[in-house]
Amino acid sequence: MEPLLVGSFQKASSPLPIPYLAELTSLHCSSNVATHSFKRKAFRNEGKSYTMPLRLQLQAQGRALIDEICFGGRIVKLNSSRSLDSRVKSASEQSFESEPSKNPWNSPQHALDAFYRFSRPHTVIGTALSIISVSLLAVEKLSDFSPLFFSGVLEAIVAALLMNIYIVGLNQISDIDIDKVNKPYLPLASGEYSVITGVMIVSSFAILSFWLGWMIRSYPLLWALSVSFVLGTAYSINLPLLRWKRFAVVAALCILAVRAVIVQIAFYLHIQMFVFGRPAVFAKPVIFATAFMSFFSVVIALFKDIPDIVGDKKYGIQSFTVRLGQEKVFWVCIFLLEIAYAVALLVGATSSCTWSKWTTVIGHTILGLLLWNRAKSTDLKNKVAITSFYMFIWKLFYAEYLLIPLVR
Repeated sequence: MEPLLVGSFQKASSPLPIPYLAELTSLHCSSNVATHSFKRKAFRNEGKSYTMPLRLQLQAQGRALIDEICFGGRIVKLNSSRSLDSRVKSASEQSFESEPSKNPWNSPQHALDAFYRFSRPHTVIGTALSIISVSLLAVEKLSDFSPLFFSGVLEAIVAALLMNIYIVGLNQISDIDIDKVNKPYLPLASGEYSVITGVMIVSSFAILSFWLGWMIRSYPLLWALSVSFVLGTAYSINLPLLRWKRFAVVAALCILAVRAVIVQIAFYLHIQMFVFGRPAVFAKPVIFATAFMSFFSVVIALFKDIPDIVGDKKYGIQSFTVRLGQEKVFWVCIFLLEIAYAVALLVGATSSCTWSKWTTVIGHTILGLLLWNRAKSTDLKNKVAITSFYMFIWKLFYAEYLLIPLVR
């Protein structure tokens, strides 16, 4: 479209009469219809074709310049100090390039997209996978796969996801200014959601989560929701003695407590005690899952701040990345995960179950090699590359929850 417009402007040969100038400036420029209407009138005038730009034609006749024209349904200001090409390009870009909507309620698709970004989908997937994985650790025999088991797992997932969205949403409400620097695509940072909208969403999801937990009457589930709510609130909300994310060690402990301890133990007990009615016995797979995910949770807590160093520095968040630098924290994360994979190899090698032994040994070997190869090829000076690697860490997190039920 733009080359066509520029071509027509450059080939203009007929000066535009003053009557048509008056007609143009009187047109209502609220839509493209007005512009098209003017063009049709111009073409009918004595068989002559009048084309833009008006300023260039009027200058050739020594007449007064105009300051505005109606272009593509918009008022476009002309500046004589700018070149013709730049004026044409600016006008055509404003008229014909699509701009992202700031209102997510324009269509169901926009609303879903905004909520998708607001919910931080990588955390939603991680929560759902972790609950399914640790629930399978409570399965002892084939008959345990009953409608009661599946309904218990589904109840836990729904209640936990509601609380998950409360936690990540509250973090966005508390970090709007920081996210404008670090994550401008999030709905609150971009202005798609107002603060009131964000508060309404997180409040509704927290209430629904507790209501569902109360209706289920599972004490391990209620314990998991309550501790997650307290730690998630203390981590983000900007109140005296709170907003623990400002302190690197405390922030890491919050994430470790939720991801490594609460998820593994509470949701395992929900299935073991509430669904199956069995005593609380922590077998080897549960202990392994808690220990391994402690390493992983620390890595996630450290690594999530690596891409966000600019905004954290600006707003006084004293993360390990701000204190030590991106490269040091990056390699600390890599070595911690490689240690975790080495421990997992030893655990798998000592298993008395042949299929479990080979599955866990081969699986963790592959994941450890993938991690090392990806780390060596990552450009730590490129924020896009670092963010991509952070998402790769989450994929390894998902993969681990596929291996955990196989540890016997």
